[in-house]
Amino acid sequence: MNESEIPIFLQSDLNFSKKSLEKVEIYRELLLEANKHYNLIGKSTESTIWQRHILDSAQLVSLIDFSGNKSLSDLGSGSGFPGIILAIYNQNPKFHVKLYEKSIVKCNFLRKVVKNLSINVNILEGDYKYHKINSEYITARAFKKMDKILHISREIAKKPHKFIILKGKNAQEDLEKSSKDKNFKYRLVNSITDENSKIVIIDA
Repeated sequence: MNESEIPIFLQSDLNFSKKSLEKVEIYRELLLEANKHYNLIGKSTESTIWQRHILDSAQLVSLIDFSGNKSLSDLGSGSGFPGIILAIYNQNPKFHVKLYEKSIVKCNFLRKVVKNLSINVNILEGDYKYHKINSEYITARAFKKMDKILHISREIAKKPHKFIILKGKNAQEDLEKSSKDKNFKYRLVNSITDENSKIVIIDA
């Protein structure tokens, strides 16, 4: 799938509305402009931003139930992937997205995005350790090593929750090395953006 086909795919296969797609495009423009001054995403990924970042994040919408009074916590949100994309997709005013980010520069960028897009997002600045994690859904992308993520799921985050992690080709190996609990429940889903990457889903 080339870059120009991805917006069509988001609408036809992932059910992004026309208005949501317009917001994704505004977000893309804001990100590329800000990336001229700050290291928000790798410069080498700018030309493949739809595939590498937007679609990679958007594929998670099929794993989340956006109905009802729920929330999603995106840990280490960085420049907003996947949290901003999921917030753009969300049409339910009772579903809240929370972005956890310790970088002041990235938090300022996220605030600008939220203001420009008028999306239902709370930004929690500082280390996640200083904030409660009490959402039904937790997401992470390029965040921590698997043992740290499992610690958050087991010891810090409120239960029950579904923890969704975008990982690379070593996801299975990392899970086996990190998990000492034989009753630990997880499943792997293939990523649609990279045949070697996986989405790890932890039900806790």
